[in-house]
Amino acid sequence: MDIDGARRATIEQEILLGVLDAVERDRNVTQRRVAGELGIALGLANAYLKRCVRKGLIKVSEVPRRRYAYYLTPQGLAEKSRLTALYLSHSLTFFRNARNQLETIFAEASARGHVPLTLVGEGDLAEIALLVARQHGVEIGGVLQASAAHEADVNAAKGVVITDLADARATYDWVVEHLDGARIYVPTLLRLDAHRASREAVAQ
Repeated sequence: MDIDGARRATIEQEILLGVLDAVERDRNVTQRRVAGELGIALGLANAYLKRCVRKGLIKVSEVPRRRYAYYLTPQGLAEKSRLTALYLSHSLTFFRNARNQLETIFAEASARGHVPLTLVGEGDLAEIALLVARQHGVEIGGVLQASAAHEADVNAAKGVVITDLADARATYDWVVEHLDGARIYVPTLLRLDAHRASREAVAQ
């Protein structure tokens, strides 16, 4: 693939990820709002939504007053996770964003007495978390492989940080079954804002 072709493919992936993200955050999102959030033409937003429906990534149903509600299918959730990991792995700002967000998380967790922290998910994000933790004197109790984590390990944790890039949603959903949501921390770059909101609501 030539440079222009690769760039077009990257842009298409970013738009697709943005569409899936917008639908997940608000099932009543309008095509006009999707276009505004992504900075694309209304017709292009409509085309991407239709493409997602054809691919089985999104379901659409009509609601009162001739409006539509969009829902991510399991296939759509899986594709969003894949695109998120792909986007982050190629993002030049990934390290900087991860470092800043983890610094904020560690400060919050320390203030709440949720240390030592357990990281759930191996890979680049976990390695950055370990680096930031050493720099700020935050104790990390362990790093769990997301696919092989045990309930007892999570139950024993004072606080957990989701560091799984491959499938952050599934990892979060599993952890929240075994640990108080107020003790689960999720970097915003993982695009799990809905889950962060639920955690913050529990903490209040």
